[in-house]
Amino acid sequence: MKVLVTYVSQTGNTKKVAESIYGAVSDDKEILPLTEVNSLEEYDLVFIGFPVNQFNAPKEAQEFLKNKTEGKDIALFMTHGVPEGADPISDWISTARGQASGANIVGTFNCQGEVAQKVMDMLQNSDDPQMQAFAEMCASGKGQPDASKLERAEEFAKDMVAQKKAWTE
Repeated sequence: MKVLVTYVSQTGNTKKVAESIYGAVSDDKEILPLTEVNSLEEYDLVFIGFPVNQFNAPKEAQEFLKNKTEGKDIALFMTHGVPEGADPISDWISTARGQASGANIVGTFNCQGEVAQKVMDMLQNSDDPQMQAFAEMCASGKGQPDASKLERAEEFAKDMVAQKKAWTE
């Protein structure tokens, strides 16, 4: 089985998670930034990761999910500024699933990542109460993803690979 781990990372959070997922896979594997992936043809399982920005995946991730995942087994992973379990996360996951509607989504993983200071400043200084509330939620993300979240990402990777192998036996 051949596995690809691909990602978009703007501050390094998603890259850390991608590297943890990659490290947990013992099969034939590659890790590449999303912008370097032309085709998923040769892969049996693809992990696709991105940060959530402005309530959605970055444009390049959205386009990739819409145009390159048809018929593939995909495991999504995302980083975001809010604590795990926060209300908007399920909407973000649903949106990403919808963008990859032609793929077989085998699982999803999400964890909090540290929000860039310039974004925190913008949220805190906003006149919009919703943006100020996001700033409060994001404050708990300092130093994230931490070792426990990266271990959870490794377990997610192992589970997805085991699941894929079970389907093909």
